[in-house]
Amino acid sequence: MKVYLLIMGVAALVTFVATPAMRHLAFRVGAVTAVRARDVHVRPTARLGGVAIWAGIAAGIALASQIPFLEPVFSASPAAWAVIGGGLVVCVLGALDDVVDLDWMAKLAGQLAAAWIIVAGGVQLVSLPIAGLTIGSNTLSLIVSMLIVVVAINAVNFVDGLDGLAAGTIAIGGSALFVYTYVIARGVSVADYSSLATLILAALVGAVLGFLPHNVHPARIFMGDSGSMVLGLTFAAAAIVVTGQIDPDVVGQREQIPAFLPILIPVMVALIPLLDMALAVVRRLLRGDSPWSPDAHHLHHLLLRFGHSHRWAVFVLHSWTAVFSVSAVLLVFMRGRDVALVASLGIVLASLITFSPTFRGVLRSAVTRIRKRSSTLVSDASGDESKSKVSDPS
Repeated sequence: MKVYLLIMGVAALVTFVATPAMRHLAFRVGAVTAVRARDVHVRPTARLGGVAIWAGIAAGIALASQIPFLEPVFSASPAAWAVIGGGLVVCVLGALDDVVDLDWMAKLAGQLAAAWIIVAGGVQLVSLPIAGLTIGSNTLSLIVSMLIVVVAINAVNFVDGLDGLAAGTIAIGGSALFVYTYVIARGVSVADYSSLATLILAALVGAVLGFLPHNVHPARIFMGDSGSMVLGLTFAAAAIVVTGQIDPDVVGQREQIPAFLPILIPVMVALIPLLDMALAVVRRLLRGDSPWSPDAHHLHHLLLRFGHSHRWAVFVLHSWTAVFSVSAVLLVFMRGRDVALVASLGIVLASLITFSPTFRGVLRSAVTRIRKRSSTLVSDASGDESKSKVSDPS
């Protein structure tokens, strides 16, 4: 675990340091989001934050390649390097779109090229952990894997509409999936539990944690398409490895129950982005528009119209992501009925956060009191320290 936490920390540090530089560059090259009718920000904001996110992920994976514990991951296949390469393609594609506004066909072509890079590098769905189902055709495996990558890229892109929303969603869901992949790897082999999926997720979660301080409301920089596409591609790579490249027959008895977890967990982690994308596509097709045509009817727009503040709307969607992803991962550690109880309590709490103005008011008041109390304690401590320095004759 220490190795993965080191990778996570390096990815976070590189992204955190690189983000201000990308903000400066964005203003220099014109990669700035103007205030449009469908937007919720009130001032022009720099983009290109995704370049810093990609740099953090690449740094984390590059560091991992020099650690003996993870040597089997890199000797087995070039998949880790393929993730960096595919991520670079969508990062450059997104950065160009942030500057010159590419059309949807050019972006889709770039997404397919990036998906082909990571699939050709070894990130392929070769089996499904249900009844031993195996994808017998290499061509079918290639097509299905690329489709998953493209869907994930666009799902994260669709949900990236509020400050900190996409990055926080990936941080929460990615952390849950990280725990699951680590436990699975330990169950497969105690002697060698290095894991490609865990490595990718460690770098991914670290990068978004390093970006979030710059992106929380009011954001100083947006990740832009370069960031949302990198996040979607990297998460999809980890999900494919977990779902289609882990043999349930060699996992310890505790981790085998239930056998469909490798499919369930990635879906539950990405449920909010996938739901938002599905609703948007259906909505636009029913209007006779292109599925990629922008509008102001995403889930976060609906929450804002419902009366939520910007930060609270983000908190609502993060809460639902946490409920779904954590509940799914708990199936590894707890009995099904206990998980059902925890999930039910989580759904009730998330529903109150979403729909109850009274509960929101109580929770906000509690948070405000805690903040004031913390500020008072810090001020008192600083005052006492100053007095002691003045009265100390030495």
